[in-house]
Amino acid sequence: MDTDVLVVGAGPTGLALGIDLARRGVAALVVERAEALFPGSRGKGIQPRTMEVFDDLGVIGAIRAAGGPYPVGTIWQDGRRTGEHRMFDPADASEDSPYAEPWMVPQWRTQEILLARLEELGGSVAFRREVVGLTQDADGVRAEFASGEPVTARYAVAADGGRSSVRRLLGIGMRGETVDPSPTLVADVRISGLDRDNWHIFPPGGDGDGFLAICPLAGTEDFQLVAQFPDGTAPDLSLEGVRKVVAARSHLAPEAVTELRWASDFRPRAALAARFRSGRVFLAGDAAHVHSPAGGQGLNTSVQDAYNLGWKLGAVLRDGAAEALLDTYEEERRPIAADMLELSTSVHRGEVRRGEATRQLGLGYRKSSLTAETREAPGVVRAGDRAPDGVVGGVRLFDAFRGPHWTAVAVDVEAPEVSGAVRVARGESRESYGSGVFLVRPDGYVGWAGDQAAGLKDYLARFGLR
Repeated sequence: MDTDVLVVGAGPTGLALGIDLARRGVAALVVERAEALFPGSRGKGIQPRTMEVFDDLGVIGAIRAAGGPYPVGTIWQDGRRTGEHRMFDPADASEDSPYAEPWMVPQWRTQEILLARLEELGGSVAFRREVVGLTQDADGVRAEFASGEPVTARYAVAADGGRSSVRRLLGIGMRGETVDPSPTLVADVRISGLDRDNWHIFPPGGDGDGFLAICPLAGTEDFQLVAQFPDGTAPDLSLEGVRKVVAARSHLAPEAVTELRWASDFRPRAALAARFRSGRVFLAGDAAHVHSPAGGQGLNTSVQDAYNLGWKLGAVLRDGAAEALLDTYEEERRPIAADMLELSTSVHRGEVRRGEATRQLGLGYRKSSLTAETREAPGVVRAGDRAPDGVVGGVRLFDAFRGPHWTAVAVDVEAPEVSGAVRVARGESRESYGSGVFLVRPDGYVGWAGDQAAGLKDYLARFGLR
């Protein structure tokens, strides 16, 4: 075998998975068909749950330094400010949830940070490696490329986007709907005449054109421009085309757009792959689910796919866990992807505001076959839930969780010794957890909860732990 895991695609999904595998000592090769990382700002919103994931992956400091909070929207009419629009319902950080609101980082910068972390851990990305053929047998996967030698791996992961070539090679269908037939232009621009303290919104006029929104991109000198067009229109992606849109829909002159750094057009859609696995190949990120960008769920759901799959691959390849553990990836992630697709579509259509649900802190796996809640009277946090932050026995829990291990947390009872897990000493009762023993998975969810440690041994055996 050339490698344990072949990761196809160096977007946020593939890079996050590469990081998670590298820190587990799993040999992984990340390949990318393009010549470089994606250059645009497209997925710029990082939700609080993904901030927690980035905390664990060791990039939270760089992410916070590179970005900033979302600005308040200001609405323009005829060259005058006529009102404000708050994109998100407010939320306050707490001991349980230190990251309360979305954090803005342009996607290209997020990817740079993730790549730097991957390289720090000894990994890398092989660019200009386009997968054109894929075969597999009981022992592994063989990938053929448009140029260069083939690669064999124990497992492969398709993280190569909504037009995934790997998904097509596998013959996995993707069903969905067009969320909005209107073409939408997205561009990263340099622009003068607008402040960087507000998200500038220009509502549709009476000429049939759609809205224009210009958002300062935190940590940069750029703005992200979004313009909607009537159905049947082909947006002009050139500098002159962008200038015409700005001049027609705002009070700014064409020359206010001084530079065009990246541009793309799309029609918002929602789609879900029929399966997230075919033999030894898994689908993750946009290869498995495509979202409208309105809800800020696409990149975040994708990174959390990688976070779920990474520890399971590590358990099978390094810890002796049964290969059947990998079946739970689709079991756990496909229902969540379906729910997030419904949510992002509802946000796009103005049926739901961006708030508690879009922050993704309430997502969990209570119905998963990996979840075991054995307490007679569970507290607020149950097996399958995200494990909140806080302090138990003088230890900050997120500090204890950080890393590729499991964590055994005991509240009001004795903490068991678990091989391959960090042990948090017995602590005082906490309202958010209730009392008992909580075995926290490597991805920060409670896998097993009990009044005492009795029954934990059988659960641990599934993962190569004792």
